[in-house]
Amino acid sequence: MSPVFRRLDGLQPYAPLVTAMEQHVAAMRHDGAAEEVWLLEHAPVLTGGTSAQDADLMDISGIDVHRSGRGGQWTFHGPGQRVAYVMLDLGARNPDVRAYVAALESWIIDVLNGFGVAGQRRDGHPGIWITSHDRMDKIAAIGVRISRWVSWHGIAINLDPDLTAFDRIVPCGVRDGGVTSLAAQGVTCDMNMLDAALQARFPDHFPMGRQAQTRSSR
Repeated sequence: MSPVFRRLDGLQPYAPLVTAMEQHVAAMRHDGAAEEVWLLEHAPVLTGGTSAQDADLMDISGIDVHRSGRGGQWTFHGPGQRVAYVMLDLGARNPDVRAYVAALESWIIDVLNGFGVAGQRRDGHPGIWITSHDRMDKIAAIGVRISRWVSWHGIAINLDPDLTAFDRIVPCGVRDGGVTSLAAQGVTCDMNMLDAALQARFPDHFPMGRQAQTRSSR
């Protein structure tokens, strides 16, 4: 079985969503709750992962700032950006952190390709990038946490956010690249189209392991 995809409407505050994720992950570990993928937009917020440096905060006036237990550095979440929180039982699928991150990257690249955008990896810099005006611009971020082989947090794809909001930080600690979006690349797409692509292409990159297949057949 594929995970349950849930779309959360409206702009979601960051801290309560992290708490809700943590509760669901605990229920997966202890009570056999289903794998889920949450699709949402956050109210404007700056979030810092475990590698975030205070020196990379440029302007925090008038915006919420949260430290998070996910991997990665500083990023911005806000309207026009699709966040996908991916809660999978990696112990039953494939208990390999690098393979999981690579699958997230491949999933994003596949989705972007469907909209005519050539996403690519960049050595030493997490997330998905595109070549734009002779430089690398980031179009999607990845930040994950894994608790006893259950994944949470996930990805963020820039559909049409306010790109100037990223000027508040050094995005992901990278100073030699910018930030872009599908809209900035001339793609006409809405959240419904993006969500449909994310869900449709998910099984190609996250096949079930033997243990998960056994559980789903019971």
